[in-house]
Amino acid sequence: MQIRTSRLILVAVILVLCCMQQICWCSDSNAFVQSDESPIVPVGLDAYRMWDKLACHRIGVRAYMRSTYDREGNNRSADASHYLYQQSDEFNVALDVEGPGVLYFKRTNHWHGSPWHYEVDGEDFIVKETATANPVNAKKTLKATTFIPEELFPNPLTWTWSTTKGADLMWVPLPFEDSFRIAYTRTFYGTGYYIYHIFSPGMKHLSRPLESWDKTPPASDVLDLINRAGTDIAPTGKGVKIHTGELQLCPYQWTTVVELEHAPATIRALKFTVPRKDAYEFGRCRLRVTWEHRWHSSIDAPIDLFFGAGHLYNNNNREYLVKGFPLAIRYDEKYVYLSCYWPMPFFRHAKIEVQQRNGTSLDNIKWEIRTVAFTDPINHAGYFHATYSDHPEPALGRDVVFLDTSQLEGGGAWSGNFVGMSWIFSRNGFLPTLEGDPRFFFDQSGTPQAWGTGTEEWGGGGDYWGGRNMTLPFAGHPVGTAKKDAKNEKDLINSAYRFLIADIFPFGNRAVIGLEHGGTNESAEHYSGVAYWYGIDSPSLVLTDHFHCCDEKIETREHEYKSPTAGEPYALVSRYEWGPDSRGARMHFPAEQDYVRTMKGTSQFKMRLDPNNLGVMLRRKFDYLYPNQRAKVWVRPDRAGAEWQYVGQWYTAGSNTCVYSYPRSEGELGKTQHTIITSNRRWREEEFLIPRELTEGIKRLEIKIEHVPDSRELFPGKPFPAESLWSESRYWAYCYKMPKVTLISD
Repeated sequence: MQIRTSRLILVAVILVLCCMQQICWCSDSNAFVQSDESPIVPVGLDAYRMWDKLACHRIGVRAYMRSTYDREGNNRSADASHYLYQQSDEFNVALDVEGPGVLYFKRTNHWHGSPWHYEVDGEDFIVKETATANPVNAKKTLKATTFIPEELFPNPLTWTWSTTKGADLMWVPLPFEDSFRIAYTRTFYGTGYYIYHIFSPGMKHLSRPLESWDKTPPASDVLDLINRAGTDIAPTGKGVKIHTGELQLCPYQWTTVVELEHAPATIRALKFTVPRKDAYEFGRCRLRVTWEHRWHSSIDAPIDLFFGAGHLYNNNNREYLVKGFPLAIRYDEKYVYLSCYWPMPFFRHAKIEVQQRNGTSLDNIKWEIRTVAFTDPINHAGYFHATYSDHPEPALGRDVVFLDTSQLEGGGAWSGNFVGMSWIFSRNGFLPTLEGDPRFFFDQSGTPQAWGTGTEEWGGGGDYWGGRNMTLPFAGHPVGTAKKDAKNEKDLINSAYRFLIADIFPFGNRAVIGLEHGGTNESAEHYSGVAYWYGIDSPSLVLTDHFHCCDEKIETREHEYKSPTAGEPYALVSRYEWGPDSRGARMHFPAEQDYVRTMKGTSQFKMRLDPNNLGVMLRRKFDYLYPNQRAKVWVRPDRAGAEWQYVGQWYTAGSNTCVYSYPRSEGELGKTQHTIITSNRRWREEEFLIPRELTEGIKRLEIKIEHVPDSRELFPGKPFPAESLWSESRYWAYCYKMPKVTLISD
């Protein structure tokens, strides 16, 4: 009995000491403060200036990638020349969005489609490039080209096909307050993809007020910063702690590089210097980083792919394999220098390890790590992740998934930012697999928020980079070539990278990042890659309500849905916009049935909210048959005497019918065509942001949707196949909140 009592006392003492340790740790000079307020969101050029804030959550921001993709899910004309509608033969609309927002990126194949119309808040502006004047002979007569006007679109925020080996790339931020459109004057090979952010109306936590693009040239400090890509861009001097050492790696063993405990802090540089003779083998080693003594490492990847290349074999003695902004691989006569500048915050402890993966020893490997103090609330930022996946046999008809945050580190909800990839797309020098499109899904959306035009486009190239290598600050093809040009087996390994700085993709509870393998998910190439992202395992978007507009009992339920002009619900058997439906007799994406209705007047309903919200994202499922759906959105608290407050217009351009114009036989200057393409993908989901000022403190919000008719034609003289109606099947309400960091004590 005495022994048992002593044990109980001992356990009680240990528990008290642990609690005291926990209390002291959490109250240590505000080091571990968590905030309920949103971090500042960098806007426009500030997204480059404030790149050290990449880890911070973007509350009230949604990112999208739209493109000229084949609406039927295949690869018609390499995803070129599919337009939402044609306002005229010289105004073929590829992108049509309503703001407030910022266009952060645009890519086209060569000069095709130029002159381009950039219509910002209703004001049209013509953009050309050097080849626009004489496109027929451009490749023969021009060695170097630029965007026109060059002063508005300078290097290094733009690059043209003469550098990229096939693409025109533009990273100049173009802000808009209400609307933005891109239209092509010519349609031959009119391919493109575009990344833009949409902000919650009236957002207060922006780095600067959002104002319409005023045609001011990009500031020199931003150009100078990006021109430093490939050099040391990490902080130095006062307040910077430098850790250095030398590694000796034994076969098949994990070696600890360093354990960092002076925190909260941010790693601003992680660098290795390797004898050139050992570079290839060192690249095959594994890098592992674990934050806060967590059960799972957040970085676990081959070193070569982590630093942006499929291997560290320098086939033609280049100085740089990767001359990127956050990552660089540089060679001199004796050494290879691997540099990582992704900001990596941690709040208590970081452990960095390297494993030699084969039977040889490596030594004389020098390392350097630089840290600075982290002074923001710890829940303002997510941990840096580099998630590696290997896909030796991609599934026929299914995208290769490089990241699904719901399956990582114990699963569950994650919030953060997707910031890029480094991936191998062929080990056989087979470049046509690049026809596969990137498709990204965020926060349970049935419709991809991002759909590009191909893997090479995602990596900043065109024409398969002409089979050559290319490295830019944010995109590149660092290693590999076509099979016919390969000198050895290492040359057959082809990789690409895409780094996102201004054009990041925030997410609130889940991110799924995939690439199509081949134009119709048919390629058998061996893929592998690293997805870069920031995140913590706590959501910033929480589903608080959902209802079905076609439930017969809905009027008696708490949502109190009413729509006096709505038609009777109808069953729709259709698909979302995903990859190819089938290949031969094999069905990949069967059609699904749900009910939907349309209206011309108003719909009203009520939705539950978390009153401690920082704004609301409303998502709607609808029938995309009906073109250019537009409605005014009003909200009011569900209480007596509350007045309606106008939020803005909810607009989705186009429909499941588009115009295809590819004058192949006539070539560059061929007349615009009017070929109608109607896909079998009618199910779609779209999002609308309601600002915090109209939702905070409210448990139940009443929403009014007022349809705005649209008389736009598919092309002049040809109406869309369906009339202008508002379509609704289901609504979801997601509340923004600040995620919380859970720190585990030793």
